[in-house]
Amino acid sequence: MLVKWLPPSLSKYLKMSKEERKYELRLTLWRTPLLYIIWTFFLVAITVYMDVGIGIAKYTFDGFQATFETTRALISALIGGVLTLSAFTLNSLLVVLTTFSGQFSPRMLQNFVKDKQTQHILGIFNGSFVYVLILFLAISSNPVDYYVAVPFATVAIAFFAAVTFIYFINHATTWMQVHNITDTMKQVTVEMLEGDFTKDLQQMRTENPGDLLQGWQKEKCSVLAPISGYIQLILFKDLLQKAKQDNIIVKMEVGIGNYALQGNQLFTYWGPGAHQVNEQEYLDFIRLGHKETEIQDLKYGLNKLAEIAIKAMGNDDPKTAANTIYQVADLLLALENKATFSPYLVDEEGQVRFILGVDDFEYHLYQGLGLIRHYAQKNYPIITNIIEALTRLAGAVDQKYHKVIWNFATNTIDHIYTEFIFDLDRKLLLRNLQELARITGHASNYNYIERHLKGDKQ
Repeated sequence: MLVKWLPPSLSKYLKMSKEERKYELRLTLWRTPLLYIIWTFFLVAITVYMDVGIGIAKYTFDGFQATFETTRALISALIGGVLTLSAFTLNSLLVVLTTFSGQFSPRMLQNFVKDKQTQHILGIFNGSFVYVLILFLAISSNPVDYYVAVPFATVAIAFFAAVTFIYFINHATTWMQVHNITDTMKQVTVEMLEGDFTKDLQQMRTENPGDLLQGWQKEKCSVLAPISGYIQLILFKDLLQKAKQDNIIVKMEVGIGNYALQGNQLFTYWGPGAHQVNEQEYLDFIRLGHKETEIQDLKYGLNKLAEIAIKAMGNDDPKTAANTIYQVADLLLALENKATFSPYLVDEEGQVRFILGVDDFEYHLYQGLGLIRHYAQKNYPIITNIIEALTRLAGAVDQKYHKVIWNFATNTIDHIYTEFIFDLDRKLLLRNLQELARITGHASNYNYIERHLKGDKQ
C-alpha cells in the first residue's frame, strides 16, 4: 500500500532488488546529504536546549557568553556565507567536469557524483547551511539574554565548512587526474567481481551440464520481451528456485547488457512442468531498462575504459591512452581470475535450471583492447602499447588463453605489412611481440612475422 501512495520517483526504489537499490542510490546526490540534514535537526535541538533549556550561560565565564543580538547577527552572516560557499564550489566544479566529460568520457560526471567522498562533502555543505538556518529560526522564537552553545557551535560549523571546502578542492583536483579516474573505473568493476552477488552466482555455475531434459526440448516455449531496453539484472537465486519448483530449464536468448526490442525472444523454457508455468513470474525476475548498468554486465567496465583511451587518442594524449590500456589489461586479468565463463547454473541438487549466454575471454578482450585497436589504426606507438599489455597479460593468465591472446596480437599488426612504419617503431613493436611469442609458445610464428615486417623495409 505504501508503494501506491508514494510518487514514482520514490516508489521505484521499493520495487527494486537490494543490488539494484544500492546501485541506484549511489547514483543520486540526495541520499547522503539527506542523512546529514536529518542529523542537523538533532544537533540544532541539542544546541538550543543547552542554551534555552539548561541555560549553561549561568555556569560559564562572561568571556564565553554572547548576547542575543550578537548571536543573531553572527548566524545571519553565516547563512549567506555558507550558502555562497556551497553554490560557488559546486558551480565551478560542474563547469570543469562538463569540460572533462567532453574530452574523456560523458560518464565522468556520473562517476564523480557516485564517489563516496563527494557525497559526504556535499552532505557537510548542505547540513551546515540547514543548521545555521534552523538555528536562526530557533533562537528567534526562543530568545534569552545570553548564549554560549549556539555561538560556539555556529563558529565551529563554519570553521568545519571552510576546512571541508579546502578538502573538497583537493579531492576534486586529485579525482580529476585521468590516471585516478581510470583506476577508479577499474576498481568499480573489480568490486563487482568480488561482491557477494557475483560470488553467489559463481557458486551456482557448473562446467558439466548433465541432464538438460533433452526429451522435452521439442515442446520448448518462448517468452517475448514486454518492453524495449537493456537487460540490466537477473535475480538468479529467485529464478532458479522458481524453475526448480516448476521443474523446468530456462534459457536466456539475450545476454546481460544487451538490448532487446519489444517482441524479441527474451528466454525459452522446457521441462515436465512447462505446461503450468506462469511466465509473468519469470519476467519479474528479469530487469529491463533504458540504460546500461554495471551490476552484472562485465563488459560495461571495459567499454568505459576503452572509451577514455579512444578519447585520449583523439585529443593527442598518448600517455593517457597508454595508461588506460594497462588498466584494461589489469581488469581483464581480474575477470580471468574471478569470473567463470560457464553458462550453466544449477540448483541445490545439481540440476541445471538456467542457461545464460556467457561471453568468453576472447569477447571481453575485444570489448576492451579491440575497440582501442580499431581507433588506433596507424598509431604505432599505441599499437606497441597494446602488444606490451598483451605480453604482460599473457604472463599472468592461464595458459589456455595464450592462443587467444597471440591471435589477437597478430591480427592487430596484420595491416602493418602493407604500410610504412618507422624503423624505431618497428624495432619496439618486434621486441614486445617477440616476448609475447616466447610466453605463448609461438616462436616459429614470430619468425615469419619478423621476416615479413623487415622485408617491407627492403
